[in-house]
Amino acid sequence: MATKPKKKKNPRLASGRKRVRQDVKLNAANTSLRSKYRTFVKNVEKAVVAGDKVKATELFAKAQSVIDSIADKGIFHKNKAARDKSRLAAKVKALALQAAA
Repeated sequence: MATKPKKKKNPRLASGRKRVRQDVKLNAANTSLRSKYRTFVKNVEKAVVAGDKVKATELFAKAQSVIDSIADKGIFHKNKAARDKSRLAAKVKALALQAAA
């Protein structure tokens, strides 16, 4: 037997209603930043796959600052940001070594 999901109750207190309004704005801002983070990472990976060393290094430099700033805001954990930067750096370096050889 399937049950209906419980309907969320509206907060009764004014402070609770205000908190809900704030959460909507924060959620939108965080979603936008999360999307920006993923887009920058994806752009670097696309440049690496395409084999464009100059573009990859240029995009990686921009991506580093975006990744750090978003990690500082707590959107993603700092360790995840460090791991992503490390993996991107390895890919860009491998591309540079491949182009030199």
